[in-house]
Amino acid sequence: MKPTVHDIAAHAGVSLATVDRVLNGRAGVRLVTRERVEAAVTALGFVRDQAAANLAKSRVYAFTFILPANDNSFMIGLRAEVAAAAARAASERIRLTIVDVAAFDVAALVSALDAAGLDRPDGVAFVAVDAAEVRAAADRLAEAQVPVVTLVSDLGGSSRTHYAGIDNAAAGRTAATLIGRFLGGRRGPVLPLAGSLMVRDHAERLDGFSSVMRDRFPQQQILPVVEGRDDPKETERLVTRALHDEPQLAGIYSCGAGNRGLIRAVSRLPAERRPVVVLHELTEATRTALLDEVVDAVLNQDAGHEVRSAIRVLKAKADGSPVVTAQERIRIDIFLKDNLP
Repeated sequence: MKPTVHDIAAHAGVSLATVDRVLNGRAGVRLVTRERVEAAVTALGFVRDQAAANLAKSRVYAFTFILPANDNSFMIGLRAEVAAAAARAASERIRLTIVDVAAFDVAALVSALDAAGLDRPDGVAFVAVDAAEVRAAADRLAEAQVPVVTLVSDLGGSSRTHYAGIDNAAAGRTAATLIGRFLGGRRGPVLPLAGSLMVRDHAERLDGFSSVMRDRFPQQQILPVVEGRDDPKETERLVTRALHDEPQLAGIYSCGAGNRGLIRAVSRLPAERRPVVVLHELTEATRTALLDEVVDAVLNQDAGHEVRSAIRVLKAKADGSPVVTAQERIRIDIFLKDNLP
């Protein structure tokens, strides 16, 4: 039979109110009494039911999600997942607040992080821009004992609590292997396309991509990376120019968003002149492009899993409970025309 707070009180020779104050870290208990209660907890092997304790205190967890606002299909989907989680969360005594900031805007993100800290939430999750100012803002939250989870794109060198996203270097290596094999000896340059190298996920994907192309497919020329800012119109312009300047362009790896523009540019070519295209995130546009054989493969991450993972981790940290690492690992899905869900 599990020991109860009544057993602790009897063992320590104190009242239930004193036991409650010690277990909840409240003031008003003498050091010698606190030590006696803690000794009783250890001696009896008492394990606190945190969920029951929170329910008894009517605790509501307050989490803030800071998300980039732009014309990025994946980020729009990520925001929808957070909104859906917010609608479900009330029954779990969780309150989710969504804060929108301009994509790739360091100052706006720092301002949002600092503003969130003033409200002293139980945790903050955000899509990081890998800049020193953002790192410092995340560290300020950590110093204030606010757990911090980075979503989709991580923040190097910071004291963030957890990263909820795929292994982006592995995703880039995977993309290189797919392009190299799909080319099957076809010569011609390959174009790397990023949204912005200010975000760590794009930079890590490109690093992984470049290392495999260099080591395993050295015959392929890799063009300088271009940045489309995750904007479909800018991406279309960049890809159209590359196709004009490099008539023998053999492959395109898009490690960011704005892929509707890429698809429009490639679709204008006759099928026999189209480069091999590997990109990220299964959206309505990329699904159609796979079916139409404009795109060869899509690497995908489950936005819903990332949101649920962030919430689980923030809740565990608020409770002082361990994080189940295996449960929070986000897998990389590879979709071809043949295995679309």
